[in-house]
Parts: sequence; structure tokens; C-alpha cells
Amino acid sequence: MVLAVIATLVGLALLVWAAEIFVDGAVALARALDVSPVVIGAVIVGFGTSLPELLVSGVAAAEDDRALGVGNVVGSNVANLSLVLASAGLITVIVAEGEARRLELPLSVLAAGAFALVASDGEITRIEGVGLIVALVVALTVILRTSRPADPDLFGPAEELAAESSSVARELWRSASGLALTAVGAQVAVSGAENVAMELGLSGGFVGFSLVAVGTSLPELVTAVAAVRRGETELVVGNLLGSNIFNSLAVGAAIGLIGPGPVGDDVLTSFGLIIMMVVGLVAGGFLFWGGVGRIRGGILLGLWLVALVGLATSDREGEAIDPDQAVVTAVTFE
Repeated sequence: MVLAVIATLVGLALLVWAAEIFVDGAVALARALDVSPVVIGAVIVGFGTSLPELLVSGVAAAEDDRALGVGNVVGSNVANLSLVLASAGLITVIVAEGEARRLELPLSVLAAGAFALVASDGEITRIEGVGLIVALVVALTVILRTSRPADPDLFGPAEELAAESSSVARELWRSASGLALTAVGAQVAVSGAENVAMELGLSGGFVGFSLVAVGTSLPELVTAVAAVRRGETELVVGNLLGSNIFNSLAVGAAIGLIGPGPVGDDVLTSFGLIIMMVVGLVAGGFLFWGGVGRIRGGILLGLWLVALVGLATSDREGEAIDPDQAVVTAVTFE
């Protein structure tokens, strides 16, 4: 049990560290190639902070543990708009303005709704995965065509990296190395999480929602706190909403394309999806009307706790803790 927990934490730590290397290298590479700041902000940073979720859920689906993958998507979306947003709100009031208010906010809600619709029947098919990919392409097209150029000051660290080395080959190697290490971290985290779930008699969906989701949301948390300290609240909102769009569409599609089939966790595909949409709508309303400060951040944290306790209670009362099933699962993974 102790080794499983350590493996999970080590894998998550490697995920966060490697994802940061990937984002830094990708942004510097884009700078070296003179790519538009809009593309950097909307695509590279958004994809980079969602990369841990993508690889963790992809690996889980490949290992026929779709519940862990779906739990990671649901938990990450909830964590972004509760734990991470509330943490930023403790420092200053976070409000959706401009394009984030009229474009990314509704797209984020629609993306989460699309994923909820796909997973609500307890199964994700390959066709549904293709549909989510198409929706992602449409969402990115809308964002890129209607977004104004990003403020170059938002990417100061990237400019420093580019100044240190303008070599395209070096930045390409940095990006590839970060991506490879992230994949390794994902594999270690998934294996550890599966063992934790078996040892505690919990479903992969609950572990994915709690431990794994919080761990894979750390890049968003780090980015949010750093941006708030620089006074860039717009970047916080854009990062969180963009991350949820990628989580819902790109990660959801990866599950359907890599390992289509039944999710195998009725609580997750009912209560879990409902709480994800509730948190999304409540947080979206807060961001739209008045912003998220300490009081509203406390409400969002309360919703996260309700979700965690609700899933844990239901998980303990459900079939996920059936001893015979646990033995069969343990034999399968061994």
C-alpha cells in the first residue's frame, strides 16, 4: 500500500515537472519560429497544462481502466474551477472579461456538456471519440479566428528561454524530452493509482477524481498563482477555461479512440457528471457576475468537498468494493 502511494506521488511529481519542461520548450520553440502569440496562448499553454490529464487518461484507457480516465477528466474539470480558481481568488478577485467572458466561458461549458453527454450512458465509443475531436477542432478554430493577439509580457519566461538559446533544434529537443518524461510519469501514476484503488477497495473512478485529478491539475494551479502574483488575472481565467475545453474534448476523445467501451462506474457517470456540470455553471456564473473572491471561492471549495464525500460514500456502498471483484482485478493487473 505504501509503495503504491509513493509510486502515485512520484508519478504525479514527474508529470508536473515534465509538463513544465514541455511547455517552456514549446513556447520557446514557437518564439524561435515566430509563431503568433495567439497560437502560443490558446493552443500551446492550454494543451501543455492539460497534457498530464491527456496522458494519464490515455494510458488508463489503454489498460482498460476507463473509469480512472473518466474520473480524471471529471475531477480535473471540477478541481480547475474549484480548488485552483478558489486558490487564485484568495489572492485577488478573478473575473472573466473580454474574450474570456463572451467566448471561452461558454465554450468551456459546452465542451463539458458534450463530454457529459457522451459519458452519461456509461460507455464511450470510438465514434463518440471522433465527435469530440471534431468539436475540439471547431472550438480551437473559433478561438484562433476571433482572439486578439496576446500580450507578449504574459510570456516573459518563454522570451528568456528563447534569448538563452535561439536554436530550433535545442528547443525541439526540450519539448520532446518533456513530452517523453510526461508519458513516463503518466504510466507510473496510473499504475500506482490502480494499486491504491485495489488496496483500499475503491473504484478507479474515485481515485481518478480525487488523487490523480488533483495531481494532474497542479500545472494549472502553479500557472494560476504565478499569473495572479503578476497581476494577470486574464491569463488565469483563460488558462482554466482553456484547460477544461482540452480536458473535456481532447482527453475525452483519447479515451474513446484508445480504449472504447463501458466506463464501469455508474456513480461516476451519474453523480460525478452532474457535480461537474454544477460546478462549471456555478463557477461560470461567478466569473460572469462579479468574479470569484474569498467568499465565492469558499463556496466552490465546498462544492468540491461535497463531490469528494458524495463519491467516496457511494463508492463504499457500491459494487466497487466487492472482495471477489477486487481479487479478479488484482490478478488481472498482475
